[in-house]
Amino acid sequence: VPKLREPRQLYGFSATEFGPQQLARWPAEIQVLNESIRHIDYVPPHPEPFYKSTGQERMPMARSHENGGRVVFEYEPVFLRSRAGGSCTGCKTCVPPLTGPDDKTLLFESRFESGNLAKAVQISEFEYELWLRNDLYTNKHTQWFYFRFSNARANVNYRFTIVNLTKPDSLYNHGMKPLMYSERAANEKKIGWVRSGSDIKYYRNNIKYNTGKTDCWFYSLTWTASFKQDQDTVYFAHCYPYSYTDMQDYLNDIANDPVRSKICKQRVLCRSLAGNLVYVLTITSATKVPEEAKHRKAVVVTSRVHPGESNASWMLKGFLDYLMGNSADAKLLRDTFVFKIIPILNPDGVIVGNYRCSLSGRDLNRNYKTVLKESFPSIWHTKSMIKKLLEEREITVYCDLHGHSRKQNVFLYGCENRNNPNRRLRERVFPVMLSRNAPDKFSFESCKFKVQKGKEGTGRIVIWNYGILNSFTMEATFCGSSLGKKRGYHFNTADFESMGYHFCDTLLDYCDPDNTKVGQFLMSLIL
Repeated sequence: VPKLREPRQLYGFSATEFGPQQLARWPAEIQVLNESIRHIDYVPPHPEPFYKSTGQERMPMARSHENGGRVVFEYEPVFLRSRAGGSCTGCKTCVPPLTGPDDKTLLFESRFESGNLAKAVQISEFEYELWLRNDLYTNKHTQWFYFRFSNARANVNYRFTIVNLTKPDSLYNHGMKPLMYSERAANEKKIGWVRSGSDIKYYRNNIKYNTGKTDCWFYSLTWTASFKQDQDTVYFAHCYPYSYTDMQDYLNDIANDPVRSKICKQRVLCRSLAGNLVYVLTITSATKVPEEAKHRKAVVVTSRVHPGESNASWMLKGFLDYLMGNSADAKLLRDTFVFKIIPILNPDGVIVGNYRCSLSGRDLNRNYKTVLKESFPSIWHTKSMIKKLLEEREITVYCDLHGHSRKQNVFLYGCENRNNPNRRLRERVFPVMLSRNAPDKFSFESCKFKVQKGKEGTGRIVIWNYGILNSFTMEATFCGSSLGKKRGYHFNTADFESMGYHFCDTLLDYCDPDNTKVGQFLMSLIL
């Protein structure tokens, strides 16, 4: 049986340690704070505009790689096996204590769920260089960041510069601001995550790294921020965090709800390499007529195969909230379809703060053709579930939810049916209808339908090869919109959640038997 080279005993666990709502499991030697991180739900009362470049933004070169500055946080985890709650020993860690009340050093931390910060170096009194940790078992994939610091002082301009990013371009050069969360603002004013920062710039810096084939340059993201109160604890993140524990809490609320628990049935699809549970939800209405249920078509939705794309979880939350609601349309959807939903395909990556990979050190969304059940359990079991579902009923739509780091808006990647004249261009109908239902967020012009050779291992293409016409990847920007009334403004969690509603609304339009003329009209527009 073919296997990956990493030793499987790294992820050993006891089968007796599992329960219906288990603690997040970490590699046993990773340090984890003995506290639960919770952020309040918050939607800003006013749209948050993009950052407008002045052309005068600073571009500080990295200095800490030349032993410059003072290391104030450093964390190098070592991995042996998985363990609920992680560990507090066994890693190289540097967190110098404060010398007294006049010490203004920021105290950085990221040893919590989904956190990612490898090192913080103090360059001057209020300036810090930050190094992100690579995805575990890789030497790349630095984009997701989520960390905090305490001992912040009011009315001081702090500069933060992340120095080991690898992408040549970023939405931060097109108006995107980092997200900031103040614990004092949350506790005292009920204000949650907000877009923050000024003097924002993404640029190539002066550090090179070796890929094994050639030398490449690192890129920096720099910004300044100030805070309104002394002694605050502040978080920064690339996108709104949504952790494995957040998902567990959400599913637990459903299970304890006497109405929603009848609509949504939960079961464990499989266990990840670290032993975390991968859930599959089945949502449909109960019926007393078995023959009626037998003829229902299916819709399959998956999310968080890339752990750092947390906006995918917010879209899925909106989808689930609407689907389990009391509206007439929600009830009609449950009467019409059987929904199979996998909320988090890559729980290990979400827990440890990876951007793209699982604990196999591989991108799961390039391994849907795999036969390695032990190395890619969530992918293998997802394909098995879909194959079994196809034996029972037709699948109308398969959609895998993602986030996108270089484009604005929301859009779909589909698969063109070039070689089948009866299906030609039909994969474009659903996206066009979705663009009509969400004109301020969804861009049909950004949709692509080519089946590229380099993407043949993605869920979208592998599932399309099972004969599913509407097989999509749904991409939501990390930033915001360039369309309509939303143009020039960041998306917030409510905007991401609303895409779940629009997706459901489009399903009804697409499958309405009286809507044939609409479909023909849309096809004529495409042609």
